[in-house]
Amino acid sequence: MRHCSAVTGILSLYSSPSAQPAGTQTTAILALALYLTTTAALAVPSFARQTGMACGACHTIYPKLTAFGRDFKLSGYTMANTKQIEGTGTDKHLKINEIPPLSAMLQVGFTHLNKEIPDQQNNNVEFPQALSLYYAGEISPHMGTFLQVTYSQPDDNFSFDMADIRYAKRTTLGSRDMLYGVTLNNAPGMEDAWNTTPAWTFPYTASDTAPGPAASPLVNNFMNVAGLGGYALWDDHWYGAVTFYRSAPLGQGAPSSAGSVSNVAPYARFAWQGYFSNRAYLEIGTYALYADFLQGMMAAGTAGQYDKYTDLALDATYQLPLNNNRLLSMHAIYIHENQTLDSSFAAGLSSNRNNTLEQFRADANYEFGHDGQITLGYFKTWGDSDPILYRDSTEAVNNSASGSPNSAAFLAEVDYLPWENTKFSLQYTAYTRFNGGNKNYNGAGRNASDNNTLYLNSWFMW
Repeated sequence: MRHCSAVTGILSLYSSPSAQPAGTQTTAILALALYLTTTAALAVPSFARQTGMACGACHTIYPKLTAFGRDFKLSGYTMANTKQIEGTGTDKHLKINEIPPLSAMLQVGFTHLNKEIPDQQNNNVEFPQALSLYYAGEISPHMGTFLQVTYSQPDDNFSFDMADIRYAKRTTLGSRDMLYGVTLNNAPGMEDAWNTTPAWTFPYTASDTAPGPAASPLVNNFMNVAGLGGYALWDDHWYGAVTFYRSAPLGQGAPSSAGSVSNVAPYARFAWQGYFSNRAYLEIGTYALYADFLQGMMAAGTAGQYDKYTDLALDATYQLPLNNNRLLSMHAIYIHENQTLDSSFAAGLSSNRNNTLEQFRADANYEFGHDGQITLGYFKTWGDSDPILYRDSTEAVNNSASGSPNSAAFLAEVDYLPWENTKFSLQYTAYTRFNGGNKNYNGAGRNASDNNTLYLNSWFMW
């Protein structure tokens, strides 16, 4: 589920065209940053029913893809091994699965903070944390979809979540095979086949109730948009994609131009993948996003001016198969963001006209076949201090007394899968820095380690 169970409500605030008080801007940024630790992307059993294959054909441990899983996704989710309903006559303009490509998902979560937030309950139980329904599979020859609607406990309603509709075909170019397609999706990286773009990174699920750092590059949080683009994989090595995004906030048929993307936001992706003699797999790549917002993302800046964001990322994936169906996997991402905040600066919503923000994320995991895995992760965010932009006057736990966006944490997770469609997770996040400080980061006596989080999750797919 993408995006996390709380993302839909968070991003409606993020993309709201109505002006917000200055103090609310950081609240929105913080809420968006929760996306970093609540991203959940998944396999769905309707794909297994359609192909007649177990989940392990496409996934090592979901949502990480095997080579076959990457090919299935880039091919538009269209491989089928079930009975088809076909049209009559010579043209036969109908071919659909007899079994509807429907699935469901339930997550239950428990969260314990090292130190409770004043006036808020600790040891929170979310039942459900999320309940999702999917339409995922082949629509017609060459066309398939992954659509998700999610109920989240914080929002207490169902809302549109992840979306990816594809048309894909195969051809040859320069005597080499080429898989190419068109995608309509609602987030940068949604079309990607690796766990190093924003929609699919570790941790794949996390607490909705734990506080998160206030700063995150735009490419990690760019939702409430619709994008149309094309992609191609040539010679099974070289991958490229370009998608153009337009603001499409939920609940607004004709959103205001203020707070929306000006024209379109281009997103580009390029990657190389290959195998080595020891069966090791390597992917290295890059992706970039540019977006400008009239009156800033919160529509609270000076009229007629724009806030502009340019994100450039480098990423890598390494997988090494071991004996007894074991697998070692590693992922790394570096993102550099340039911010030109003309509108926010003129309105007194930022201390600096120009800011930079950087982030590094890495994880390594050891899989015990399809039965379980151990994952260690790390992230670090750093950049220019901006006492206005990263200040939060509404919630002390979110404030940065120094005005610094710097945060860092180690993560550890143990997953147990008694069956391929059931996962139980124990996760711990330990902050070494939070919103610019280790001790008294918010000016009200709260330390970074107070936000250390123990999180338990039960994840059921049908």
